[in-house]
Amino acid sequence: MKVALIGASGFVGKAVLNELLQRNHQVTAIVRNPGNLQPQDNLTITIADATDSETLADAVKGNDAVISTFNAGWTNPNLYNDFLNGSKAIQAGVKKSGVKRLLVVGGAGSLFIDGKQLVDSPDFPADYKAGATAARDYLNELKKETELNWVFLSPAIEMHPGTSGVRKGTYRTGSENPIFNGDGRSVISVEDLAMAIVDEIEQPKYSRRRFTVAY
Repeated sequence: MKVALIGASGFVGKAVLNELLQRNHQVTAIVRNPGNLQPQDNLTITIADATDSETLADAVKGNDAVISTFNAGWTNPNLYNDFLNGSKAIQAGVKKSGVKRLLVVGGAGSLFIDGKQLVDSPDFPADYKAGATAARDYLNELKKETELNWVFLSPAIEMHPGTSGVRKGTYRTGSENPIFNGDGRSVISVEDLAMAIVDEIEQPKYSRRRFTVAY
């Protein structure tokens, strides 16, 4: 398949890029700084601003699917607005390009426990509050989208550098609630998250809905 990957040099993006290339997909990596990626077979590195819908439309045109791992930066003081506006611009750009399949990697904050979203809990980490709220609010916007065949993926609650480096080759899927293991943790490595993402691109199981993955 031909897949455009937005944010290919980021934490999640790099793992997804590796997974796509290992499965011999043709990847257009859309980045601002091409120096963060090394040239490889089946990889086209394209410099583009993901928040510019016109430029993005040209960059992703002709692909079978677009994967967005866009992140406006956890230390960005304007994270909420930049994430929300950037995500909307990506959505608009993909629509203009004619590509119909869009997979958005969001956050776990919009998942529900006992009818309440995690991001609204008083115990939710303050450092992640703005980004998680933006991802939740964007998901609500994305649910109104009727032209694109979109899917929104919420990782497990624990998915950070400390859980990377391990590819078990397995995961479980859910819809609106976190998945917990026998130890009461909701966790997945970024490598297995990438596997779930590429599995969904290759053999779609979800359309115009959110799903989550964890061990």
